[in-house]
Amino acid sequence: MDFITNHQTEIRMGTFIGLLVLMGGLEFIIPRKQRTQKRLRRWGTNIAIIVIDSVLLRAVVGLISAGLAVGVAAFASAQGWGLFNLIHAPQWLEFILALIIFDMMIYWQHVASHYIPALWALHQVHHADRDIDATTGIRFHPVEIILSMLYKMLLVLIIGPSVAAMFIFEVILNGCAVFNHANIKLPKGLDRIIRLFLVTPDMHRVHHSVVKHETNANYGFSISLWDRLFGSYIDQPQAGHDDMIIGLPQFQNNDPSTLGWAMLVPFRKHKIDTPNSEKVSADGQVRPGNLNL
Repeated sequence: MDFITNHQTEIRMGTFIGLLVLMGGLEFIIPRKQRTQKRLRRWGTNIAIIVIDSVLLRAVVGLISAGLAVGVAAFASAQGWGLFNLIHAPQWLEFILALIIFDMMIYWQHVASHYIPALWALHQVHHADRDIDATTGIRFHPVEIILSMLYKMLLVLIIGPSVAAMFIFEVILNGCAVFNHANIKLPKGLDRIIRLFLVTPDMHRVHHSVVKHETNANYGFSISLWDRLFGSYIDQPQAGHDDMIIGLPQFQNNDPSTLGWAMLVPFRKHKIDTPNSEKVSADGQVRPGNLNL
């Protein structure tokens, strides 16, 4: 545990960069969907966003590293705070339960970011990317990243996971975000098998469609169970992966590929409609993928 605590940043960054390079390479070899924009401009913006995220996150949390949730897990363990630090279940069981519970809570965080206008104003930066690839998985507004970290901190204090569980969860979450946003074509049979357990690129790509009921589906980042369990699962986009349009309907231009736009759009004076602002179709039926909260 001391090794993880002392080297968590290096391990996480090494894993993250390795997966980003791997997925980026596979996108050249086995691309799933034709691009609408040139790579370099988008990649430059998306990579710049994560650099800004990292710098601002470190500035906000002060002396604690960007792996804040792991540090809070160590603090909670030392203080005896959190459910798992009170019930003293077998370590292997606590480890597995922590991974499952945190993944489910990230699912609900994602749902909230679509239903609450203030959160959607930030989250739309992620959805506005008109192509979806591995770099989209790191394209989140810095304010959303900070709020997400605070949310995970609170969960850590309530649940009390071990340092190891929290570290592995963070590595899995970051890795899955890169994987399921990658523009890679998996064999259909392999995709069907993987998505029984994990979110695949084809499954998550549906979530980035301009079609509202598809945007309101497939919220999961790692475990694919939650969308099926909570009624937000759509198997395939109605237009097919080749013809589906990625991004947001109101931002189908080159603006989302510029860094200034991505940083400022949440704060501009324009009407912010969540993807769930129109829940009922013309025939009076609730659209698929809309959770009845």
